[in-house]
Amino acid sequence: QVQLVESGGGLVQAGGSLRLSCAASGRTFSSYFMGWFRQAPGKEREFVAAVSWSDGSTFYADSVKGRFTISRDNAKTTVYLQMNSLKPEDTAVYYCNVRLVSSGLDYWGQGTQVTVSS
Repeated sequence: QVQLVESGGGLVQAGGSLRLSCAASGRTFSSYFMGWFRQAPGKEREFVAAVSWSDGSTFYADSVKGRFTISRDNAKTTVYLQMNSLKPEDTAVYYCNVRLVSSGLDYWGQGTQVTVSS
């Protein structure tokens, strides 16, 4: 089993910044992606960003490219999401995710609320 603990959400004005953190513990795997999804009220959960733990490759949704940066701390098995130039449409619950390459199995954090006021 994998436990994911998120932190860093909150309320910020448009144009502001926030940094989310997600620390993983429990079982270890050889190949996986770790990243973030978000879900706004009345909408489906959508991909935001991810990093390949094996080689550090990063992936972003088009809607956040150039504004959000995902990074990792291997020693702490922690991933960060630096969110700059936030917009009201970024308002959502952000979920940390681990996806195993071998099986496609997903693990999820409990979610952290990000609210961007206009």
